Amino acid sequence: MERMESLLYEASVEGNITTLLQLLEQDPLILDKVVTNRHHETPLHVAALRGHLDFAKEILRRTPVLAGELDSRRSSPLHMAAQKGYVEIVKELLQVNPDMCLARDVDGRNPLHMAAMKGRIQVLVDLFRARPFAAYATTIWSETVLHLCVKHNQLEALKFLVSIMNDRDFLNAKDDYGMSILHLAVADKQIETINYLLANTRVEVNDLNTHGYTALDILAQSRRDIKDLDIADSLRGAGAFKAIEIQSSLNRNNTSIGRSVRNNRAVSNSIIPHDQLKALPQECLINLQQKNKTEDWLTRKRDALMVVASLIATMAFQAGVNPPGGVWQDDFPGPGDVSQENSTAEAHQAGTAIIAYKYRSRYANYLAFNTAGFIASLSIILLLITGLPFKRRFFMWVLTVTVWIAITSMALTYRVSILVFTPKKDERTVTRVVEYGVKVWSAVMGLLLLGHTIRLLAIFFKKFDTLIGKRRRPSPL
Repeated sequence: MERMESLLYEASVEGNITTLLQLLEQDPLILDKVVTNRHHETPLHVAALRGHLDFAKEILRRTPVLAGELDSRRSSPLHMAAQKGYVEIVKELLQVNPDMCLARDVDGRNPLHMAAMKGRIQVLVDLFRARPFAAYATTIWSETVLHLCVKHNQLEALKFLVSIMNDRDFLNAKDDYGMSILHLAVADKQIETINYLLANTRVEVNDLNTHGYTALDILAQSRRDIKDLDIADSLRGAGAFKAIEIQSSLNRNNTSIGRSVRNNRAVSNSIIPHDQLKALPQECLINLQQKNKTEDWLTRKRDALMVVASLIATMAFQAGVNPPGGVWQDDFPGPGDVSQENSTAEAHQAGTAIIAYKYRSRYANYLAFNTAGFIASLSIILLLITGLPFKRRFFMWVLTVTVWIAITSMALTYRVSILVFTPKKDERTVTRVVEYGVKVWSAVMGLLLLGHTIRLLAIFFKKFDTLIGKRRRPSPL
């Protein structure tokens, strides 16, 4: 008997139908004895695992009960075929026993789970058609089929399942650790999956896991990666926040509502009305989203300003040590030096700027403009790295003025340099073009600066008037 069972398993590994038929002629009950003896794997398990379609069909024709047998890990032949992606074998097994779609192994995974883990789309179609409820089953760790798709990076399988079962509660289900599919995708830096979930599903971007972390918290705590900035931008764009941001916003809104309740004496003992409390989280998220958009804009502008300021500082430094026209290469004591061919030349020293001797007034302007641009750009860098609260309008105005000075100074420095390089015969034409260009530029910058200044003064006087009004207002009896 043991010899015949050994031959049966060898035939199932090879998919040898001839040997199977010979063994059945010798013992027609050999397949039933396999079921009775409870081997770890039946020949149908082996055939499903190896993809032997004809062999599996012959076994199912003679002993269909084998379709419901489980191995030592409680896996059915359907588990094996679904995992390997053998569509035809899956169809044959479903015709015999479609309820095996609901069979769970020792980890709580059914055949549909196994197909999702391997990205077997056609198998998923057949299994879902046979028993749709199998897609809603969870593993022993409360993982849904969507969790398994994300954990095994099967985006196409995820897209298919979401398209046929886009249920909001199921989409945002959590495992035993409170991890949603968005948490898992962020933790594994699956940027394509993240973008798909944010753009095409109703996934909750601010759900908390059991440790109280949102998806954005998970990103901040994960290993550093080049994808982090793109993932953070996607999450922020979808309205995602860190848990501490949500909590601080809730606290501020609770304080604000509490003050309003006390002032209006709407309820006793400062109890917040239930309807206001219920609507509070959404209001907090909206306010926090607006705040974060402003902060993100300021952060991006701050980085850009740092680059621009560094570039202007570099240009100003180079212009200072390399003046237009270059420097003298030799010493010349003056016209009395008969050893020089040009006895009428002005005295100069090696290493000094030629423009300082040839164009004294222009050189003075050149130094003044270049130095102003250099100091202004250094001031911008200093203001940015000191961490001043640029969300305040006054500090933004200071930064704007400094940037205006730096850029305008470089424009004026350019003007002087062009005039020095221009030959005398073309100086009048070039002077007009440069003068008009610089004047127009300065006028535009001046108007922008004036507008910012007027706006700042208007806000200042408005706040000042409000403050004076509060002081003059009589206190209630």
